[in-house]
Amino acid sequence: MLSEETMERYINILNKELVPALGCTEPIAIAYAAATARDTLGCMPESLLAECSGNIVKNVKSVVIPGTQDMHGIEAAAILGALGGDAARKLEVLTTLTSDHIQQAKQLLARGICQVKLIPSVPGLVIRLHAFYGKHHALVEISGNHTHITKIERDKEILLAIQPADLGSVQEDIPEMSIQEILNFADTVPLQRINDLLLCQAKYNMKIAEEGLRRPYGASVGQSLLRTYGNDVKTRARAYAAAGSDARMNGCQMPVIINSGSGNQGITVSLPVVVYAQHLKASEEELVRALAVSNLISIHIKSGIGTLSAYCGAVSAACGCGAAISYLHHCPYEVTAQTVTNILGSVSGIVCDGAKSSCAAKIAAAVDAAILSFSMASNGHVFLPGEGLVKDSIEDTIHAICEMGRDGMQETDLTILQLMIS
Repeated sequence: MLSEETMERYINILNKELVPALGCTEPIAIAYAAATARDTLGCMPESLLAECSGNIVKNVKSVVIPGTQDMHGIEAAAILGALGGDAARKLEVLTTLTSDHIQQAKQLLARGICQVKLIPSVPGLVIRLHAFYGKHHALVEISGNHTHITKIERDKEILLAIQPADLGSVQEDIPEMSIQEILNFADTVPLQRINDLLLCQAKYNMKIAEEGLRRPYGASVGQSLLRTYGNDVKTRARAYAAAGSDARMNGCQMPVIINSGSGNQGITVSLPVVVYAQHLKASEEELVRALAVSNLISIHIKSGIGTLSAYCGAVSAACGCGAAISYLHHCPYEVTAQTVTNILGSVSGIVCDGAKSSCAAKIAAAVDAAILSFSMASNGHVFLPGEGLVKDSIEDTIHAICEMGRDGMQETDLTILQLMIS
């Protein structure tokens, strides 16, 4: 039985990580910083400077900003945030945009009022948004996660300053998290303490997936899956997750409930689980507890890698949904752990080359690996210790994968960025 302290810690992680976001979280974080800088300045800036880490640059480059049809890029996100963003809404900062804001933003974009500068040799997520009006200057810095403001300045007066040690990332919880403990939590947590949050995730994310299957977005990966492979549960699990990403990456104005700072990961941890729960005629309680498994295992793995890296977050999210599919089938711990081992042993090589339409295809591939991995594990087949990065225990395997994604892929990340902006 878990202690109340441990129970509370897991509930707090879910409440912190599962929040609504409109559009890809990297351009939205820039818009949030710009709206906050405008408020700090006290007026619409005459010019903007966005200093960004490499992972921000690559994740903003190609994704469509929601509600704009065709606008993308750091400059557009910053200008839109400064013009019409509501900073109080955080990752839903652009829900207040009007058609007038969009037209004005296009004019200001053409005038070149926003400059972009790469912050060299800084891993992860860092945004420094400068806003200028006459002799006045405001600075807003975001670091660590998409809404974590670490510095606010106005005319060199420091209004807020938080040291990196105070970031409060979920990484601090990694030594105390394990798949066994997560499963125990899902089994025993009072349903009313997680019910509303996880059903909200299922509802929001299913809605955007249905939109992605109804209309053409991006490369229409979700529609292509159903058209090509039929309508069985394995195909639907991939198609709904892919369709949610199709819509989200290509300007749909519906919010999603994210996981680990990512809407695509929020979609991946939830929609295949919903599809399998419907197929198995699982109860609402079984669905909610399975979603707790999926979300927490994804967070467990991804927070050890870092918010942004060259390691595709669809893989860690697929580990969550694969474990949840095992949980819905009432499999023992060993099968669930082996499912995660098989996923990590097969698709951990998928790289992140920015947010864009092809994220939907990567999600589909990762979910397919999750389904295959569960099938293997439930029939007693698992990759063995010593094969690649597979270790003696699932937690040691996760640790090895995290070290590879966090530390080993830093050079890969730099090469990807150089190739993208060359």
